[in-house]
Amino acid sequence: MEKSTLLGIVLGIIAVVVGMILKHASPSALLNPAAFMIIIVGTVAALMNAFPLSEIKRIPALFKILFTEQKLPSKRELIDQFMNWASIARREGLLALENTSDEIEDPFLKNGMKMIIDGGEPEFVRDVLNEEIYAIEERHQSGALIFSQAGSYAPTLGVLGAVVGLIAALGNLSDIDALGVSIAAAFVATLLGIFTGYVLWHPFATKLKRKSKREIEIKKIMVEGLLSIQAGVSPAAIEQKLLVYIPLQERAAVKEEKKEEEAAVNG
Repeated sequence: MEKSTLLGIVLGIIAVVVGMILKHASPSALLNPAAFMIIIVGTVAALMNAFPLSEIKRIPALFKILFTEQKLPSKRELIDQFMNWASIARREGLLALENTSDEIEDPFLKNGMKMIIDGGEPEFVRDVLNEEIYAIEERHQSGALIFSQAGSYAPTLGVLGAVVGLIAALGNLSDIDALGVSIAAAFVATLLGIFTGYVLWHPFATKLKRKSKREIEIKKIMVEGLLSIQAGVSPAAIEQKLLVYIPLQERAAVKEEKKEEEAAVNG
């Protein structure tokens, strides 16, 4: 489970509730069905007007992604794997990797491995894999855009809710006590709209983009690794080529590990 998402929601709710208590406002004021109707249902309505139903249906899957920890191989593990495959291919040929391809779980990597084993032209392999990456990016961007747009709609709907509440308040001008309650209730919609927009929807969009970026980086490493194996590049050269995808500090750590391993072997 992606604990940071759940923790962020809980901390956001705590911040609002505790803030209201410190300001001597009753948290029970948040239990306003009309405000929830305007903000939540209104946001859903706006999204349905903005996106085709085929994309709206993906929202439950997007929530699953937000609350599920991303399972991707580490960059270092992937580089080591490609170095191992390169050693096998240089010793025994690409066909020796055929049994290995059956053990690969990642569909993208498995498809790429089969193409190079089958003797596909390097440019063709690169084009096919890059087109698949592009399609994945487009799908991810459309998912993030749903939450980004929800984050734009919700605060504006909060203003709408406040206007509706003020209209109701103006009908109680003769009753001062009722007027105060009506005005307070009017601004609950604004609070809810801002909260959902800037604590939930916009951050959710950002998290989806970050997860997408990491997945795309992993797939780019796969493409370069596969094409390097097909070209007969040495394991050391593959490592040097793929290390550019790792931050400088991690690269330095990798080099230190290599030195220690070499010293232990020569030792």
